[in-house]
Amino acid sequence: MSLQNLTREIFAPEGLLSRSVEEFRIREGQTEMALAIARVIDEGGVLVVEAGTGIGKTFSYLVPALLSGARLLLSTATKTLQDQLFGRDLPRLIKVLGLPVRAALLKGRGSYLCQHRLQQARENSTSADRLTLRTLAKIEIWAKVTRSGDLAELAGLDERSPWIPLVTSSRENCLGSQCPQLRSCHVNLARREALAADVVIINHHLFFADLAVRESGLAELLPSVQTVIFDEAHQLNETGVQFLGQQLSTAQLLDFAHDLLNNGLQYARGLLDWQQLAAQVEHTTRDLRLVVGQALAGNKLRWVGIAPEQVNTSDWTAALGALHAACGRAGWALDTVSETSPDLLRLSERANLLGQRLACFMASCATDSVRWLDVGAQLRLVESPLDIAQVVQTRLIKPTPVEGDQRSWIFTSATLGDDPALRWFTEPCGLDAAEILKIGSPFDYAEQAVLYVPTHLPKPSEASHSAQVADLVARSATVIGGRTLVLTTSLRALHTISEALLRHFENSRTLEILVQGQQTKRELMDRFRRGTQDGAAPCILVASASFWEGVDIPGDALQMVVIDKLPFPPPGDPLVEARSKRLEAVGRSVFKDYFMPEAAIALKQGAGRLIRRESDRGILIICDTRLTLMGYGRRLLRALPPMRQISSLADFDAALLALTRPSTTDPSCL
Repeated sequence: MSLQNLTREIFAPEGLLSRSVEEFRIREGQTEMALAIARVIDEGGVLVVEAGTGIGKTFSYLVPALLSGARLLLSTATKTLQDQLFGRDLPRLIKVLGLPVRAALLKGRGSYLCQHRLQQARENSTSADRLTLRTLAKIEIWAKVTRSGDLAELAGLDERSPWIPLVTSSRENCLGSQCPQLRSCHVNLARREALAADVVIINHHLFFADLAVRESGLAELLPSVQTVIFDEAHQLNETGVQFLGQQLSTAQLLDFAHDLLNNGLQYARGLLDWQQLAAQVEHTTRDLRLVVGQALAGNKLRWVGIAPEQVNTSDWTAALGALHAACGRAGWALDTVSETSPDLLRLSERANLLGQRLACFMASCATDSVRWLDVGAQLRLVESPLDIAQVVQTRLIKPTPVEGDQRSWIFTSATLGDDPALRWFTEPCGLDAAEILKIGSPFDYAEQAVLYVPTHLPKPSEASHSAQVADLVARSATVIGGRTLVLTTSLRALHTISEALLRHFENSRTLEILVQGQQTKRELMDRFRRGTQDGAAPCILVASASFWEGVDIPGDALQMVVIDKLPFPPPGDPLVEARSKRLEAVGRSVFKDYFMPEAAIALKQGAGRLIRRESDRGILIICDTRLTLMGYGRRLLRALPPMRQISSLADFDAALLALTRPSTTDPSCL
């Protein structure tokens, strides 16, 4: 039986999924997607699938991929999605299908405990504070029982924790084959398991990091893989450009200075003046930060010439040269003692690498790339390609496939463009020749959701806009008892709106205001999902950036999403500017071909947080009158799910009251 016919039987009304998976529902779009993927796996080629929310795309790609018996590489957007696929979806389907499939999970080295680094952290902890000592003790206890070494197993240890770099390795400081803990290395174990597995689950960051430096083992794995699937593919381009250019931060340089001093004194004390060498690197690094000054913090500075804009050219050049010289002296010193210890040998290689990156930023920017300086507490020097198209076309998907190469490439997400050709995704990813499939969501948005654009609000450019958005949120959320997610397009709006809401409910305490940055994303989401359980106050969550996507809160816990304004790209961003100039150079409209698609995709992502299941009901509020007053608003409205649109305050009040009724599971309530 062909793969397509076998797949059709599995998804049939009386098929294996209907009989074995209790919550499985027949969805025409899900079957259509699965059959298309089965055909591409059989024939080879490139398929791009936009599958609307609720399609069930995970089953759509996993079922035919598993049934094919071909080796599969599956890449997701985040480590959280990796864990969900590996721990829940994949083993469940393998069991249902009864297949002898071996699966492996592979993350970047920063996700795994390094036994050598843990030992060093323990030895250098004499002056550590009590909290650090307690955390290290907790990690040590877990290290004795873990098999995978994946730090995600440690409850309460967020991936942004400052202790993670103390107990994990990086490409710069890993000792490789010289490590005394090589035999028990969790990174090597994960890579060996991946090389032996039938299905390997990675993430986009790891994929492009390996493409850039070839150090995670994927270079060995990829040639033997027949099917490659990228889920949440809308993040591919922005993830890829992070790794395919050059980056250097003052934090990396300060870490090097710290390791230079500690390892020099530990393994070669008295042979060289390690304190002076480390101090030179540290001081010249801090001098470079001082050249930029504090007034520019929070900005991305264009860097077209010798120095970034708004930075004194001679001061910058001198500081960068002094830092390069300090790293050179450290490298020379380490070369003389590198045979003493594997740690010193690796430090020598790090010094040379840092010197090379500094030399890169002292020279002109590469062709078809853009350079900028990211200014914060630390500096980040960045040189990035404008997109990943050339890399995809020359290093992944060859324009002329080799005869007999039946490899299939599948890219899927709920949001990949706002036109039939999905150009927003395919152009920067070099997939212009790919087959395109668009499948709409099975949700009845006209019955399940309402779109409200308040006409009484001021223009987003006016100073009072954020304050009036906060007033609208306070009034509306009070009626429905919290259950509200506010998505902002800037950190400034986030602070203004959250502070206004905190003041509004300060005395009554009827609603709890959760704000991005006050806790980890996982903690905020857990609290929001709990809602009023255990007597807790109902919640409003105010967030930006990463909360526009990847937030899945089905049911009554979330019934109102508020977007403060249309999410156009920031025009002053150096990468945005460079992409705009490239379009202008070939006579294309920057607004029509770049700003509009970017806003449409972001708006669609944000709106997608509201309706997650067939039984969900809710209201989407977009607090930007341009959506209805400007001609381009029609294009943005078409990008949104087909919700019932209202404009009057009376209709809005009625929709709010409908959400307070016990019968909100009835579509007629909205």
